[in-house]
Amino acid sequence: MASYAENRKMRFDYETLEKYEAGIELLGSEVKSVRGGHMSLEGAFVIVRGGEVFLINANIPPYQVKNTPIDYDQLRNRKLLLTKKEIVELAQSEKNKSLTIVPISVYNKNRKIKIEIALVRGKKKHDKRETIKKRETDREIRREFKGR
Repeated sequence: MASYAENRKMRFDYETLEKYEAGIELLGSEVKSVRGGHMSLEGAFVIVRGGEVFLINANIPPYQVKNTPIDYDQLRNRKLLLTKKEIVELAQSEKNKSLTIVPISVYNKNRKIKIEIALVRGKKKHDKRETIKKRETDREIRREFKGR
């Protein structure tokens, strides 16, 4: 299972409540570009509209720049493929203003490109400080044990 793109800043800015795995609807040239590792999830988010789930603001540059259609949009909305039950759960939780749905990573699974999305709650500034403090103490502990 190869990972093509990851949203690392998400783990720092948000507290993960629930994770989902979804398929993603892509064009052929976009598949080649993603498999080449040219996808960016920075600033991307997920919305539920009309019983469908869409990935917004994910950047997939063209695979071959000179061979790309003129009207190709790198930041276009891409449909995510989930079960009806999962879509209903996400729609209900999206109504809560304090919760957001963000992409975590894009990877392959049995030759299919999948995206992992999560229902998250934003961290406050003091929560972020606690995360940094915990990470630094863990790093110091590992250094001590490595030195022995």
